[in-house]
Amino acid sequence: MKPGLAIDDFFVSTSNQKAFNFILNKKIDNKKILLIGPNKSGKTHLGKIWQKNNNAISYENNFEIILNYKKNIFIDDFLKNINEEQIFHLINHCSINKLTILFTSNKEMFEHNFFLQDLLSRIKTFHTLRIDLPDDDLIINLMIKLLHDKQIIIKNEEIFHYILKRIERSYEEIFLLIENIDKLSLEKKRELTIPLIKKLL
Repeated sequence: MKPGLAIDDFFVSTSNQKAFNFILNKKIDNKKILLIGPNKSGKTHLGKIWQKNNNAISYENNFEIILNYKKNIFIDDFLKNINEEQIFHLINHCSINKLTILFTSNKEMFEHNFFLQDLLSRIKTFHTLRIDLPDDDLIINLMIKLLHDKQIIIKNEEIFHYILKRIERSYEEIFLLIENIDKLSLEKKRELTIPLIKKLL
């Protein structure tokens, strides 16, 4: 597993608790799972944890290879460049062989125009999990983790509370803010303060 995608690197909060608990449950009866959440909300991370725990194979333009294996299947961001016929066959493959299949998506199914209505009908039978917008704890933990990855340490905790009151509740906004903080830190070459952070919000 890639660095940063281990289970200990996944921050659990009320925003993702139900999805996290379900993914880690090894006594899952439902063999078809759909995980929906905003961009950068941890879907891929959670999916990779599930893949490792369930000895699953990842679908990445390897349709024929997958059909030769009787292994659980993980399809990340399955609506991106989707081949509907292949996805349909993979669902059938899992049903016939009593395998589990996990999809992730950043869109609700009604937001996508499916060509194969039979595929949409199958997906509607999936057990759907959702990751919600980040709560305060998740925002702070995510910021600390991203800053640590860039070797930036913010000593003044009031900065985090200042950011919390002003930042949009969006995973993408958090990642963007950290990128901007990194640039600011490299530019100023001194300890970050609220007046400096204020320029970014």
